[in-house]
Amino acid sequence: MTTQQLIAEIKKKKSFLCIGLDVDLQKIPEHLLKEEDPIFSFNKAIIDATHHLCVSYKPNTAFYEAYGIKGWKALEKTINYINDKYPEIFTIADAKRGDIGNTSTMYAKAFFEDLAFDSVTVAPYMGKDSVEPFLAFDNKHTIMLALTSNKGAFDFQTKIIDGKEVYKQVLETSKTWQNSKNLMYVVGATKAEYFTEIRKIIPESFLLVPGVGAQGGNLQDVCTYGMTDNIGLLINSSRGIIYAGNDENFATASANKAKELQQQMETILNKKSQG
Repeated sequence: MTTQQLIAEIKKKKSFLCIGLDVDLQKIPEHLLKEEDPIFSFNKAIIDATHHLCVSYKPNTAFYEAYGIKGWKALEKTINYINDKYPEIFTIADAKRGDIGNTSTMYAKAFFEDLAFDSVTVAPYMGKDSVEPFLAFDNKHTIMLALTSNKGAFDFQTKIIDGKEVYKQVLETSKTWQNSKNLMYVVGATKAEYFTEIRKIIPESFLLVPGVGAQGGNLQDVCTYGMTDNIGLLINSSRGIIYAGNDENFATASANKAKELQQQMETILNKKSQG
């Protein structure tokens, strides 16, 4: 999927919502555990109930890898279902990969070619040759960790070295890499005060923003400081949506939560178009 196609979908649905499919068998409705593949059954119900309210789904691969081959098969079935039935949806493999060049190439092939995700998250700690292999794929996007929403982000990302915060150095350096046009970035919603500085460095890039909802991030603040003329934001919510209900009507409860966020986004987009 191209960036322009993603922007068109955002404008069509009046939503820049990304739903995180982080499936924990201890949290899903008990009746689904009787299914042959409870993970996929849960995802399918959520997807069918919310696809018209969001523009992206983001399975965190750890929640599938934890269940071994059955979990990986459920992930494969989930991405195939989205691609087949809702091809307009932007898909994100939240895998946080990043290794030396030939290994990164294999990671990229796994997610871009075998599973046919539109994008994958990567960690930049090993530098250019760990990220560029992902960037070599046409119409695929590499979403690089920049400033994350967890408390540990302050251990390294905001440290000042040679007069500048590390996260700023990471952003600036990444712009020099080959095919950097294929980069998006992860910036946590709990760091809303940093968005102004981030936009000075990457004024047009799309940002994947976790932390709205359960982690306490504020949607309005993120949009005030982070939104671009082409929107430039994907706001992720996982637990707050997918675990909104725990009975046989769980998917409806999830849709209601997704609708709440979508309506807030529609209001923001309408004000932006009028302004």
